[in-house]
Amino acid sequence: MTVALVDDDEAVLDSLRMALESRSIAVRCFTSAEAFMESLDELRPRCVVSDVRMPGWSGIELQQALKARDATLPLILITGHGDIPMAVNAIKEGAFDFIEKPFDYERLIDSIMKAIEYGDRAHSAQAQLVDLAQRVGELSERQREVMDRVVEGLSNKEIAQALGISPRTVENYRAWVMEKMGATNLADLVRKVLLLNSHAR
Repeated sequence: MTVALVDDDEAVLDSLRMALESRSIAVRCFTSAEAFMESLDELRPRCVVSDVRMPGWSGIELQQALKARDATLPLILITGHGDIPMAVNAIKEGAFDFIEKPFDYERLIDSIMKAIEYGDRAHSAQAQLVDLAQRVGELSERQREVMDRVVEGLSNKEIAQALGISPRTVENYRAWVMEKMGATNLADLVRKVLLLNSHAR
């Protein structure tokens, strides 16, 4: 479990690193957002803690860069008093938390642990979506048509009439769809399709 710290103030980095390492949390420090982004793929951190105001990219620009990379990586911003409106806006844009200076280490560590838990859930959900999209991509056009109608709640007979095939053939298609989608039952199939559709919009 690695946490990335991004701050142009090395004294702040040192104190944060010591506070986290005392809790057995592995830390990598960066004095600029650009340096952190260059190491992102290799580092694969579980959480990023970044100052808002830095030379070069700000914490907000770092957030935008992470978003552009579609990284499901939780970001905690450290803000001065004047940055609060900016930080609130960052939360609306997907940042996990912001913590005001001077900050309480306990509050920060608590937020980091919650952010990691949140990030793990988001990563798992993202992996599930990728898997489902891949499974749907492997269905034939006819299998897709049957699946869509099954999810709409149509019976085999109604699907057969709509597609001009026999109910027995519909039954075969349903079985293939269930297998290819890794669905344990009809409710599971409906949940999976609804999940995919909600993220496709």
